[in-house]
Amino acid sequence: MLSYGFFLDLAIILLSTKLLGLMTRKIRMPQVVGALLAGLILGPALLNVVHESDFIDKMAELGVIVLMFSAGLETDLKELKKCGKASFIIAVLGVLLPLVGGLVVAGLFAGNLAHMTQKELLENIFIGVVLTATSVSITVETLREMGKLKSPSGTAILGAAVIDDVLGIIILTVISSFADPSVSIVSILVRILLFFVFAAICAFVFYYIFNKMSDKYGKKRRLPIYSLAFCLILAYIAEEFFGVADITGAFLAGIIISNVTHSDYVSEKLDITSYMLLSPIFFASIGIKTSVENMDMKIILFAVVLLIIAILTKVVGCGLGARMCGYESKEAVQIGVGMISRGEVALIVADKGASIGLMNHTYFAPLIIVVIITTIITPILLKVVYNNKNNKKVSMS
Repeated sequence: MLSYGFFLDLAIILLSTKLLGLMTRKIRMPQVVGALLAGLILGPALLNVVHESDFIDKMAELGVIVLMFSAGLETDLKELKKCGKASFIIAVLGVLLPLVGGLVVAGLFAGNLAHMTQKELLENIFIGVVLTATSVSITVETLREMGKLKSPSGTAILGAAVIDDVLGIIILTVISSFADPSVSIVSILVRILLFFVFAAICAFVFYYIFNKMSDKYGKKRRLPIYSLAFCLILAYIAEEFFGVADITGAFLAGIIISNVTHSDYVSEKLDITSYMLLSPIFFASIGIKTSVENMDMKIILFAVVLLIIAILTKVVGCGLGARMCGYESKEAVQIGVGMISRGEVALIVADKGASIGLMNHTYFAPLIIVVIITTIITPILLKVVYNNKNNKKVSMS
């Protein structure tokens, strides 16, 4: 007999995520923090009102697919070309340092840094993969509010954050492909390469077809529907036939469609579906999955150390990359601070790792705490480093 309890679960999730999201926005914090807190409060960690279920898991998975599709749609390739070299160097160092930092911290606390099995190595690396993520949305909103979005450092942050996400997705794809020890390294790399070749062919074909449809039909609702269907198909093919993470397929689908006519219309319609239903469920599901009952002093210390590493590796890595590209010291610090926020991108990566067995459940709660705190403190730190006193715009040398 069909149970209708999921209706009540959905209503509770939607109401609580929205109410707490509005509360966090009131204190100038991202609404995603409120959605996460709603999941923590509703789940086993506190009230134990809503529990994990197959329905919520599937809806959350659809939510993460749409989020990554939206991220791809918002990728401005023209903006990347303007500061491509500098942004690339900043992004690479901003990925490498957190990756190594996360691996070392995880290995030290697990006691297996010197001698790791393949599974332990992948689990430790995955902690670093989560730390590589950057959520530019929080930074963008803060910089826009301060009128610094178009400054040299603001432009560099935008470009580096996009490249950062692309590099993170590639690393996630490679690491998740190694989750099955029975598959050879050569086979994994070949499949990944074949997938990107397949995606390039899809980009060429779909670009032509979609532009033809856009010219013929204009801004019709069929365009967002076809686009979402394309996203789901590419996500399915990525996971099912190439062993590549489904979110990689969704992200690439977004990038492909971002270059075609009326992509802004597609993004606008997709946002409605995302913020009304799918995104709240995804963020709440992260909180619901998070258990804090087993957090002893060692795990709390792990969370503190990981938080410090998460902040320092982005500031130092991205700042060093900025200095190498000719930015002034103050601008380098601004860029590094602007890349601290992990936000929804890190949550997506962490959730993916948990679902494929690459995330040690002991470390899941500390990681979520690190993501929440970095997301909260980034706007505060940005306002400090972008103080108005003697804050003249300095161009690259």
